[in-house]
Amino acid sequence: MSGAVTDAEPKGRLHSTAETLGGFVRRIPFSIALAVVLIATAVVTGTLFGSAPQATSETWAAGVTTTFDGARWWTVVSALVIPFDPFQLVAGVIAAILLLGVAERRMGTWRAIVAFFVTGVVGVGLGTWVQWIGSLAGEWWATGTSADLTLDPLTGIVGALITATAFMGVLWRRRIRVVTLAFILVFVLYDGDSSNVYRLIAAVAGYFLGAILTRDASTLRARRSSHREIRTLVASVVAVTAIGPIVAFVNRSDLTPFGFGSYLYADEPLALDAVVAQCGGQAGSTALGDACVKLLALMSAQGFGMFLLSFVPVLLLLVAAWGLRSGRRFARWLAIAVNVAILLFARSALDVTITTADVEAGLWSVFDIGEAIVWILAVLALPIGIIVMLFVTRRHFQIRAPRPAYTRFVVIVATSFLALAALYFVVGLVTLGEYWPAASPWDLLLDTFKRFVPPHFLAVVDPIVLPGHDLTSALYQFVGPLFWGIFIVAALWLMSRSDAGTRSADAARLRALLRRNGGGTLGFMATWPGNVSWFSDDGESAVAYRVINGIAITMSDPICAPENDGRVIREFAAFCDANSWVPVFYSVHPRYLPVFEELGWQDTPVGEETLVRTRGLELTGKPWQKVRQALNRGIKEGLTTVWTSWDELPLATIAEINAISEEWVAEKELPEMGFTLGGMEELKDPDVRLMLAVGADGRLQAVTSWLPVYRDGEVTGWTIDFMRRTDGSMNGVMEFLIASAALHMKEAGAEVLSLSGAPLATKPLGPGEEAPEPTAMTRLLDFLAGTLEPAYGFSSLFRFKAKFNPEYETISMAYPDTLALPAIGLAIGKAYLPEVSPQEAVALVRTLSK
Repeated sequence: MSGAVTDAEPKGRLHSTAETLGGFVRRIPFSIALAVVLIATAVVTGTLFGSAPQATSETWAAGVTTTFDGARWWTVVSALVIPFDPFQLVAGVIAAILLLGVAERRMGTWRAIVAFFVTGVVGVGLGTWVQWIGSLAGEWWATGTSADLTLDPLTGIVGALITATAFMGVLWRRRIRVVTLAFILVFVLYDGDSSNVYRLIAAVAGYFLGAILTRDASTLRARRSSHREIRTLVASVVAVTAIGPIVAFVNRSDLTPFGFGSYLYADEPLALDAVVAQCGGQAGSTALGDACVKLLALMSAQGFGMFLLSFVPVLLLLVAAWGLRSGRRFARWLAIAVNVAILLFARSALDVTITTADVEAGLWSVFDIGEAIVWILAVLALPIGIIVMLFVTRRHFQIRAPRPAYTRFVVIVATSFLALAALYFVVGLVTLGEYWPAASPWDLLLDTFKRFVPPHFLAVVDPIVLPGHDLTSALYQFVGPLFWGIFIVAALWLMSRSDAGTRSADAARLRALLRRNGGGTLGFMATWPGNVSWFSDDGESAVAYRVINGIAITMSDPICAPENDGRVIREFAAFCDANSWVPVFYSVHPRYLPVFEELGWQDTPVGEETLVRTRGLELTGKPWQKVRQALNRGIKEGLTTVWTSWDELPLATIAEINAISEEWVAEKELPEMGFTLGGMEELKDPDVRLMLAVGADGRLQAVTSWLPVYRDGEVTGWTIDFMRRTDGSMNGVMEFLIASAALHMKEAGAEVLSLSGAPLATKPLGPGEEAPEPTAMTRLLDFLAGTLEPAYGFSSLFRFKAKFNPEYETISMAYPDTLALPAIGLAIGKAYLPEVSPQEAVALVRTLSK
């Protein structure tokens, strides 16, 4: 449902994806022009239907022989506007419209032109200069690529895109920089082509050019990410690095330290008889000649099964990336294990590359010691970097499958491995006489383990034995791929397991009770992730809670009929006692305090809830003046409102909300609070409603989320949770949005709008009222309120809510034992700040000390 809040306001409408794309195309004239130029130059130079002719390359392509030796300085520019072949033409046109289009859209046409040519010229010019100097010095990579001639529009496009990230919000700035750099590094390390190095230089140039064009050095600084965004970035990096072996296989480059095994696959399959005929005389010798080792390595790696086995690391990393995106602990360990395996097998994989690529005179005669060190560091840098990244970000990947699921996974994987290994070994023993070279049972046992390792890791490691029997050959090919297929399916199954079956049933029961019994204005928070549901013996009541350090903290009021208040609280307290937990009822309303007094418990205020009665609401009189001003200003500036849900949002709006939230998180540079304060994940509940403020230009300016308040199966009110606004939004946009929501709720028949609880806040005293005597707990809470105010602004938020002339209702914490207060305080702190990194702790202390 969407629409205006009052008749005086125009109806709000979100732009559809098609409208967004149409508006995008109209705003990128330079990008469209470049795409047309690429097509035209491809036709003129003859690259439309094939690779660049020699005359074209020598005249227009950049490289050591043309740019420096031939003094054709214009090639650093011409190389940016001529595609090398049809494939690059297609890639260039698409990249010009999409990637350069994004850059032009964000920073304007003239800046896009400057960025394209400046970064492109720097990338190509500096890259060819480095090659020229390196080739004069005899450097290995520079010498090997000095004859390359490059036509590459992607260099300037990549540079312009990175430049434009300085004009973007924190979310997309970080995403584009991280993913683009990961892609480029993978191609540099696994391909080593000149154009990839040029793109890397252009990207670095764009990084600094963006700060110059924005005149804002802060765009160079890394900004804090939310848990969700860190998971996305880590998963993206792992997925991007997974494509490296594919790049190496396609390009078969021996110019990079990661060209492992790309030469294993001969253009024409080898026959065992031919290998035996050529090397048969060496079968009984202690060591085969280099030529025969190469033939055996190539022979052992050919076949469809070995081809599949070669890409097991790729598939495992993609599976890990999928799990990392969801915060899975198993996925983190899987990604670490694969990268550790790459490190462990690096030496033998290098031998495979040297042997099968025909590197003349051996590696160490090609390199001097400096080259060797650089080459080895490059081999180790990428997997070590991934491992370090996964270790540093480990706290973001804590979601585990249930223990029975792990047990089943281990049983399936271990049983599959043992069964397949035993099958191959037994059949191999039976046909042992048909192996070549002659194999012993020990050789066969070692070869059995090799069947499960990608051939580009162990193809030249003894023993190299080939089966001659058809059945053994079939098992040789397929036991490894079959095992890893089972492993991958089992891993995907494991990472999809949770307590979803139980939790789903419990969640459905909890929501049914919530709709029937209410649960108060904060009751819907009981459905949030992290809570566990307890149900009474009769199944008609529930309590949502979480256990932290032996303290069972409830989420707001019990969900029960009024006549069952006492019984439900006592039953839950008995349940906690049976589990040796200390029960703490947190954020409960005054209705329940008499029950706790009967039990002899202590209670203390922990905040104030602000309530606006929407029946008969009129924004008139002096008390509503500031709210009316914001509402009228929003209408005057063309702001419209949309009342909707997450599932109804267009993709473009979802991206805007993500960006707004990420910008907010980055600016705080403080740990995100949870527990009674919802975030992005809580927005996606289908029962939650969103009220959006959309500017006259169609851009989202602010977003709020509203939790339903139930009674007897009907929604009787709404409680605000999530509030975010863009930096460039209208002053007073949040007042405009909340007032609009209140008027909408009035028209819809809602009774109450809750601005939620203000943690650690105290309502203003009325005429003649006196403050209650302070207690140890209230002193502690007052201290926390004063301490945390510079960081989280609870008091300023409370004053903001006072603009809406609310009624105040104190929410309290009830607990059975005063001696447990230190443990209770720590548990509540842990609930609000469940994961604090050292950097966040430092930021928090720095903020508090100001």
